Amino acid sequence: MPRKSSPDQPPSDPWSYEDTVAELEAMVTNLELGNLSLPEVLEQFDQAGQALHRCENYLQEKRQQVDLLIETLTDP
Repeated sequence: MPRKSSPDQPPSDPWSYEDTVAELEAMVTNLELGNLSLPEVLEQFDQAGQALHRCENYLQEKRQQVDLLIETLTDP
């Protein structure tokens, strides 16, 4: 049975922006070392592109939330 989050805890999300950035940094390091075969390079590049897209979407959502909060605070 899945664990329910308590009211003071946000629901657990397996995706993490910080973890994804760390994975991207590791991918870049692997690519820079030049020890990967061409298929591995292409796979890493594809995975990095997908991760970057998800990070960009996440940041855009958070920016919209911040903009909404700022707008709410500045309304009389």
